[in-house]
Amino acid sequence: MARATVSVATRRRTRQIRVGSVAVGGDAPVSVQSMTTTKTADVEGTLRQIYALAAAGADIVRCTCNEREAAEGLARIVPRSPVPIVADVHFHVEMALAALDAGVHGLRLNPGNLRKPEEIRLVAREAKDRGVPIRIGVNSGSLHPELYERFGGATPEALVESARMELSYFQEVGFEDVKISVKASNVPLMIQAYRLASETFDHPLHLGVTEAGPPPAGLVKATAGIATLLAEGIGDTIRYSLTADPVEEARAGRQLLESLGLRERRGLDLVACPSCGRAEIDVIRVAKEAQAALEGRGIPLQVAVMGCVVNGPGEAREADLGIAAGRHRGHLFIRGKIVRVVPEDQMVEALVAEADRIVAEGIDARLASADASAEREAAEDRKALFEQKGADANDSEKVVMRIRKHLDRAQEGGDGPGARA
Repeated sequence: MARATVSVATRRRTRQIRVGSVAVGGDAPVSVQSMTTTKTADVEGTLRQIYALAAAGADIVRCTCNEREAAEGLARIVPRSPVPIVADVHFHVEMALAALDAGVHGLRLNPGNLRKPEEIRLVAREAKDRGVPIRIGVNSGSLHPELYERFGGATPEALVESARMELSYFQEVGFEDVKISVKASNVPLMIQAYRLASETFDHPLHLGVTEAGPPPAGLVKATAGIATLLAEGIGDTIRYSLTADPVEEARAGRQLLESLGLRERRGLDLVACPSCGRAEIDVIRVAKEAQAALEGRGIPLQVAVMGCVVNGPGEAREADLGIAAGRHRGHLFIRGKIVRVVPEDQMVEALVAEADRIVAEGIDARLASADASAEREAAEDRKALFEQKGADANDSEKVVMRIRKHLDRAQEGGDGPGARA
């Protein structure tokens, strides 16, 4: 069954680089990045986290390289990692060079912390010789003091100028394998900085709201900034910077890209109605049970949980699979078509079983195997509920009539609070 495709704005075309096996920029898909929170010297612990991040949707993982033991750890981690590894370097040029020796697939340099032009050019030459890209990672919280003073603070222009200056050092040695980020913890500042960067550079841009904080507020802030730019066609890689398990970062990044249609769905997308007076079940409870039962199964489907059978299947007809409650029964539907009617206490179990069958057999095969009596039973349930609760399940028309009476009385007796008594 064909479905119409809708996409966000056309991606801004950038030059393409490669971070190990992952293409970034150009016509490559937007990639998800995250960063380990383990000590890089803890090789086994860091690898466990990298594998968890990759399973959650991370395409590239960054590890800190802040000391000798971390550089040695990278040498042992890189060959065993399932995804490309980027070394995060702040103050010490020696750590950048050691990370290159360790075989990392990319470097992230902070221009606000590594400031000597001769050291920047040295790292760029070494990276060029190895074919390793560098991210110029500008951060509003670590802006060079001279730029802060010149621009009167961490303005969009100051952040972009910091990246431009760093890029000029790279260009002096003929190094062009670059991506750029201009992060800020203030969302409007971050958005304006990236918009300016997209007009200034043709290099791929790595999006992020730095220090977004813990969920749920951190998720909201990061999504507000990243999604706004992606919807404008800006951005080639993304990272949620959350005060949380980094697996949450990778999962959120992947879900955002899937929600915007920028990556193919590979996990569950559960949608549910907000409930109303027509609801026949506790929608919140059933939705949570369905989420828990389906989430870990790696099912790349949109699944709907709807509170009533009158509007549910129609409102969620775009979902791959769904169930709606009515008269102590669940109407199981695929792409809006009722395929089975099950007892209410088996709704979640039926959803899981049908989801597994769709993955194994395909949508069309499951539609073909629909119970012949399901549509008739569903129609009878809808009719009975509609007659019982009517078109106005929330009694909104009664409220409207009451408002009209009050307003009519007020107009007849003059305006003012006393007219309503």
